[in-house]
Amino acid sequence: MLKLFVTATDTDAGKTYVAQALINAFIAENKKVAVYKPISAGCERINGVLVNEDAKLLQMQSNCQQTIEQVNPIAFEPAIAPHIAAAKEQREISLTSIEKGYEEICKFGADILICEGAGGWRLPLGNGKFLSDFAQLTKQQVILVVNMKLGCLNHAVLTYQSIIADGLACVGWVANCQEDMPYLTENMAELTTLLPMPKLAELGFEPDIAKAAQKIDLTILTALL
Repeated sequence: MLKLFVTATDTDAGKTYVAQALINAFIAENKKVAVYKPISAGCERINGVLVNEDAKLLQMQSNCQQTIEQVNPIAFEPAIAPHIAAAKEQREISLTSIEKGYEEICKFGADILICEGAGGWRLPLGNGKFLSDFAQLTKQQVILVVNMKLGCLNHAVLTYQSIIADGLACVGWVANCQEDMPYLTENMAELTTLLPMPKLAELGFEPDIAKAAQKIDLTILTALL
């Protein structure tokens, strides 16, 4: 099973959008895809269950018939940093519980498991722990989403360096071009030089996920299966 962890240069950089496109692209290749978003903050309570919109979007794209609680086991209602939300509820976010949820998803027998992070690479969980620790423990391969805006070169390189320092493989990056960035072409060219892994896609605003999926080069990823 190919285990992919989707991270990004910062919050609201397009992780869910890219993850949806990846899921759609793999399913178009007749793959069975499971999804996992271990932590979310900013949820709506529906029939007594906290539902995060991003987690719901992942669930809707996947084809493993997962419940929302399986996709997103740790959810907080307020849209604030998860470790702060946990502290306000006198709860602890443990790596053990995150790993346990992940192990359950691994039992679905999927060809690919796509895990979406929260925030950037070093999302704090509290007590000196980070969500990146979970990616390390489970030895996932990482895809970096770069939000193409002023400052993204620095954020992309620092994030890449952190991933490598953690002993993980960063197998590709995606340029998410949702903003009107000056000198986009020049910045894209610079990133292609600075980041040694292949660019998997350059995505603009495309509300049709299937069309966005068609822009992804799956060659590198399918070779990992």
